Amino acid sequence: MGDFLGSVWWMIVSLGVLVTFHEFGHYWVARRCGVRVLRFSVGFGRPLWMRRGRDGTEYVVAALPLGGYVRMLDEREGDVAPDELGQAFNRQSVWKRIAIVAAGPVANLVLCVALLWAMFVVGRPDYAPVVGRAEGIAAQAGLRSGDTLLKVGTRETPTWSDAALALTTAALDRERLTLEVRDTDGDVETRTLDLGRLPAKFDEPRATEAIGLTPRHRLLPAVIGTIVAGTPAYGVLAEGDRVTAIDGQPVTTFDDIPALVQRMARGGNPGMVEVERDGKRLALEITPRKLRREDGSEYFGIGIGPAAAQAPAYDAILRRGPVAAIPAAIAETARLAHDSLGMIGRMFSGRASLQNVSGPITIARVANASAQLGPAWFLNFLALLSLSLAIINLFPIPVLDGGHLLYYLIELVKGSPLSERAMAAGQYVGLALLAGLMGLALFNDVFHW
Repeated sequence: MGDFLGSVWWMIVSLGVLVTFHEFGHYWVARRCGVRVLRFSVGFGRPLWMRRGRDGTEYVVAALPLGGYVRMLDEREGDVAPDELGQAFNRQSVWKRIAIVAAGPVANLVLCVALLWAMFVVGRPDYAPVVGRAEGIAAQAGLRSGDTLLKVGTRETPTWSDAALALTTAALDRERLTLEVRDTDGDVETRTLDLGRLPAKFDEPRATEAIGLTPRHRLLPAVIGTIVAGTPAYGVLAEGDRVTAIDGQPVTTFDDIPALVQRMARGGNPGMVEVERDGKRLALEITPRKLRREDGSEYFGIGIGPAAAQAPAYDAILRRGPVAAIPAAIAETARLAHDSLGMIGRMFSGRASLQNVSGPITIARVANASAQLGPAWFLNFLALLSLSLAIINLFPIPVLDGGHLLYYLIELVKGSPLSERAMAAGQYVGLALLAGLMGLALFNDVFHW
């Protein structure tokens, strides 16, 4: 399945599951509060499938699968027979209306916990939080290649994804951050990152790079992919050779090679490059010489380039047993909610870029990418999207669930419902705010794409 079709498919699946669960929350609580539900629709537009239940509710699957709705008996939307007035939504007590409206976001919150529980039980494959290269602020803090990040602040980091998320959040706040690390000798020590030294603006999705941290799994293997004709390596080394040492110094990644070649060049004599080729270990004599880059600058080199990067195998897994996964899922939901609300606050205060607001294109692309990574990653994505849907719907914006809750809270305070005119004005304001938010999200989607 192509990226485009895959993205569209997985977005439909994702939104279909989450919106159906959201609307089921409204439906389930409405029925228990004695409200008659006229229609439960998955999707909008022309019905593709419809069935009428014993309770009189029409269950519909509609043509446009990007949402859904529950339509209840309500005097504001049509005539209601006198004998059915007690089942009308608008005739319910304010507390019942609050429960019915809040049930949608609560359902998404419950679904988030359930999805994370399933993710923990299945086991999410990931990379170990091992430092591959430390530069800049990270190097000044004493971090070294091979260090394993155990904690970032107070947050445990069993995988690189956990570590990167915690580091990004701290970077946005310019915190002075304490890390707990295990070095290559197995000793557990602390390091302090002074993130206040970060530049005023940096690429937020690449915060770890701004800090100077490159994880081990992103370093290129020391495998030769290209050899430039007429250079010292031409005719001596071969494509596919794995460099293991230069002048007796071990090589683990391709990034190790330039500095060792420079050191070998300073001696002015031929050096030994050790490689693995077809299962054999070879020691080959090479003399570096000055080569020219595309920009015209010169450097000492031997004329080799790395092999095409391939995704390395996962070397860590985030997994819990069925019982242990319950508190883990609840704690993860709380952490994600805290991070999401914190990010919203940072965007309002200007500490985080509004480019973090994403729309349907980004959702579709991430849904497809998560599905390709396996069921655990897709469950993780669905959980985060479900939580986001719950939070967004609780925004006090008329049109959203949070806007209706705001109306009902005002009704509780003043002792009577808001006037139809005030609610209609609020709806227009809400539509304008929602249109602006959707416009920003779509602009960001297209810009990033």
